[in-house]
Amino acid sequence: MRKPQAIYDGIYLIGGSGLTGSGDCLIYLIQTEKGLVLIDCGLGEDLDRLIKNIKALECDPSDLKTLILTHCHIDHIGAAAVLKKKYQLEIYAHKFDVPAIEGKKIEMTGATMYGMDYEPVKIDHILTAEKGEDILDFGNISLTSIHTPGHTPGSICLYTDIKKTRVLFAQDVHGPLFDAFGSNVSDFVESLKRLVALKADILCEGHFGIYQPAAEVKKYIEDYIRQYSRRLSAH
Repeated sequence: MRKPQAIYDGIYLIGGSGLTGSGDCLIYLIQTEKGLVLIDCGLGEDLDRLIKNIKALECDPSDLKTLILTHCHIDHIGAAAVLKKKYQLEIYAHKFDVPAIEGKKIEMTGATMYGMDYEPVKIDHILTAEKGEDILDFGNISLTSIHTPGHTPGSICLYTDIKKTRVLFAQDVHGPLFDAFGSNVSDFVESLKRLVALKADILCEGHFGIYQPAAEVKKYIEDYIRQYSRRLSAH
């Protein structure tokens, strides 16, 4: 098993294949004045390992206060219900993906593709910006949530500026796009272009790791803009 990875000034990679369950998305942890913030939580197949990884960073799991769900797919949200019960987490998600997360549109979670049952969970804080931004204040850290539809209708990305360094959490820059997910190629390309415009120094992606410096972040996102723009022009 890999060890949790320090990314930048209180930001860590604590979950994902090789760190927790093989089907998990990459799971990020941020230390803030208002407690520990999780960005996505994986399928939930290896929560014990996730908690051990938090402890390995000399953080107290009882300080877990917030879970931000970047979109409604089960590899990002599967553990949410268990974690909420155990740590009384406040959960954030975008309004367009809330119905799936709360169990009204289970097909959008991709649970069937994974051959898993999904336990719905109540969202405490519903993000409402449409192709705009919501600001999330955690004291010393402010996270800007950007509505980035395309992968799912309610996909979000998040960024924060720390010591003149911009860290971007953009979980599924690679896609994929499927009708069953409510995907939209045109929206996706537009969203990716907005991410490039942020000029992030560090990209924390959802499945393929950490990209830096800014030139590598730009190249990574622009490669997918070209790929999906070709798909768009083919229709």
